[in-house]
Amino acid sequence: GQGVDEPLSATGFRQADAAGSFLSNVKFTHVFSSDLLRAKQTAAMILGKNKFCKDLEIKYDARLRERKYGVAEGRPLTDLKAMAKAAGEQCPSFTPSGGETLDEVRERARDFFEFLCQLAVELEQKEQDTHGAASRSSGTPEEQLVFPWTNHCSEAELSSDNGGASKVLDANILVVSHGAYMRNWLGYFVSDLNCTLPTNLTKSQLSSVSPNTGVSHFIIKLENGNLLKPEVTCVCLNQDSHL
Repeated sequence: GQGVDEPLSATGFRQADAAGSFLSNVKFTHVFSSDLLRAKQTAAMILGKNKFCKDLEIKYDARLRERKYGVAEGRPLTDLKAMAKAAGEQCPSFTPSGGETLDEVRERARDFFEFLCQLAVELEQKEQDTHGAASRSSGTPEEQLVFPWTNHCSEAELSSDNGGASKVLDANILVVSHGAYMRNWLGYFVSDLNCTLPTNLTKSQLSSVSPNTGVSHFIIKLENGNLLKPEVTCVCLNQDSHL
């Protein structure tokens, strides 16, 4: 939850270090993190391992915080399940007293995602104003976006070529958040935005919480800067081969 702002454990630091090594060749343009300490430390560890953007500023955003669990915060998961059972409900849909509903968490995720889309469009417009569309990109897409999971995804998913008909935005954003929050964000992508999912993804994987430092990769296309109809493709979900 949000109320107990503990640092990473020794295991957590090892996992964050492993995630940093895994993502060390990815050239990020922006980094956003929850403002809770465990997420801030994870983001710092990942950037510290990066070959291209060690000095990139991490922006902290309260919209990326874990779900608020009210009276259940700081207590074992078994207590939360017992509370849900006593109320005749099941986790994760159960909301403890003083906690956030799933709809409230999803609204936070939607708000933050729309902020990211707006950021990407503004970057595109600024780049065009400065250099002109013809010289917008420096280097090839392969040089700009070097992802480590070609063994786990199809080349078609990664290339995702749109034939040059629409503009490809050069924002490559790392977001560090929390398990229950990200599960709700994915729910928003799937139910509201019709996110395209990997063909081998099972229903249980879709509804499960990411392992610590699990990596998910989404490609977002905004056709001609249209913020109302983002095209979302999930390349990888909760990838943990680095652990």
